[in-house]
Amino acid sequence: MVFDAHDEAFKFFGGGCINGIYDNMTTAVDAILSGKERKFNKAFSRMCSHHLVNPIACTRAAGWEKGQVENLVKESRAYSFTPRLEVADFDELNARLQKDAIKRAKELRHPENLEVTVWEEFQQEKPLLTHLQKPFVGFREKTVAVSRTCLINFERNKYSVEARAVGRQVQLQVYATRIVLRQDGEIVGEHERCFGRGKTIFNPWHYVPVLKRKPGALRNGAPFRDWDLPPAMTQIWTHLRGTSDGDRQLADILFAAYQHDIDVVEAACEEALKSGLRKADAILNIVSRRTNPPPPKAIEPPAHLQLKMAPIADCARYDRLGGSHATA
Repeated sequence: MVFDAHDEAFKFFGGGCINGIYDNMTTAVDAILSGKERKFNKAFSRMCSHHLVNPIACTRAAGWEKGQVENLVKESRAYSFTPRLEVADFDELNARLQKDAIKRAKELRHPENLEVTVWEEFQQEKPLLTHLQKPFVGFREKTVAVSRTCLINFERNKYSVEARAVGRQVQLQVYATRIVLRQDGEIVGEHERCFGRGKTIFNPWHYVPVLKRKPGALRNGAPFRDWDLPPAMTQIWTHLRGTSDGDRQLADILFAAYQHDIDVVEAACEEALKSGLRKADAILNIVSRRTNPPPPKAIEPPAHLQLKMAPIADCARYDRLGGSHATA
């Protein structure tokens, strides 16, 4: 979260700062030494080096060193959260808060120069910022176990991983808004980070290989409930669910999409529907024609290798050879 906050702030400002004044937060400081000396953790130090920021820690219990930050936070909280906001998600909340911050900066007079607003003063100071760097790729990493149901636990929530990862540990990389799961360097799962509790976040495609062995899971399996598939595949799904071997056929179609690409299978379903076909065999045949490479072109041999006399196929010669062998 600290890394992401720096990236978002510097992107908004249009540049970075030379000195950064920080409270003694545990996400940045490993140890408080004498005076102003601090032992910053490695990840925080890498972030400061990336943005070319010189970190300066505040003295403990010396609130005056942070200027009016805490008072401004209190005032901003009253300005933006009264009355209490109702938003759909964090993206909408952050957009509204940024809009409020800009509006307030354009209304407030600068405390040291009452002739201009805070926003106008900021525009004058903007050219003094350091060059804007690329976003810092920072994350927290830990090793987690994968359950038999292809799930890992993190912050009281469960996230799915690919079925091939079951039975071995995976590396969990935690970003501000997403998590990435790797095994042997390969990504076996990626999700938006959930900030609730007791939630299970599925990616149905992680479980498709399991359907080859257990196609019946399509009927009641939690990962497949309310699965948002493309229109043609949904139409095929609706038709096959009412047939005796529909689960097996659906599993074959989904596995083809897992192996190739969902757009290829969707196009094959569209072609099959136009021809009045709804069986898995017909759809897989179309997929095979679309994905297999075309036969190689015939090679025209050079003139000196071309036959002068075409061979004559005479199967009767084999009969004569067989007869002569019997006589002998």
